[in-house]
Parts: sequence; structure tokens; C-alpha cells
Amino acid sequence: MSQDLKYMTIALEQAKKCVPTPTAFCVGAVIVLPKGANGNTADKDVIISTGYSRELPGNTHAEQCSLDKLTDGTRPLPNSAVLYSTMEPCSERLSGNLPCVDRIIGSGIFTTVNVGVIEPDTFIRNNSSKRKLEEAGIRYVHVSGLEKECLDVATLGH
Repeated sequence: MSQDLKYMTIALEQAKKCVPTPTAFCVGAVIVLPKGANGNTADKDVIISTGYSRELPGNTHAEQCSLDKLTDGTRPLPNSAVLYSTMEPCSERLSGNLPCVDRIIGSGIFTTVNVGVIEPDTFIRNNSSKRKLEEAGIRYVHVSGLEKECLDVATLGH
């Protein structure tokens, strides 16, 4: 199994922790500090945070939860982290919360965002996160191999 599939599988396990709802997706996220990156003295990649949709109060998304737990002020932030999300980060929030793509870019810690499945047009049409991430100099990678599983879990309760 490739490293990307390994971490996407862990993100998928996070997504399975979501309480299903007909009005939102069940998404999981994992933040990885790659081997050799600043702050990582281990001889391998290190998972530094995880999250899933609605894990924290306030109609939170998976990426938001993983970032909030990482940026709680208890440790220095990396500047070369990699995000794995079972679904493409949102570019618009109907709830009024800051979109996940804006949180990701604003954090200043990511070099790459890996996604398991492109966000369907169920709630928001024409998600622009890929374009926004690339314009911000963050690599956007679609990890192939778990699309069906990611979408099946995402739409539980629909």
C-alpha cells in the first residue's frame, strides 16, 4: 500500500466516526508531518493531528477539527505539513463558518492537500478549493483507490 493510501485509509477511519446527517457529509482528515520536515526528528512520517466532521462543537468540518486540535497553542506549528482529507475541502460554508480551504491556506502550514474524492454538487456547486489551493502554492493531489469508500461514508444518512 502506498503512503498516500495508508494515510487516506486512516482519514477514512476518522470519517466513520461521524454521526450521519442528511444535511452534511461525513469526512475524515489526517495531518502528517513528513520525515525530514521541520519539527520532525523521527526517521518516518508522523501523524500530528486527526479530525472528523462534527467532532468539535459548532457544525465543524473534518479539516477544521484537525487544524483546531493542532493549533491549540500547546506545540509549535510546522511549516511543511501534509493534509489528507476523504473529501475535497469546502470552498463555501452555508453555516457562515470560514470555508475549510480558507482555513488551510490561512494556517500557512501545508505544502500539500490530498483528497480521496471530489466534493459532489450536493450542497455547494462548483467547489473552487483546487484552484484556490494551487493559487496559494499548495499542491492538490487526488489519491486514487478509495473513491467509492470515501463517497459511501460521506453520504451516510443522505
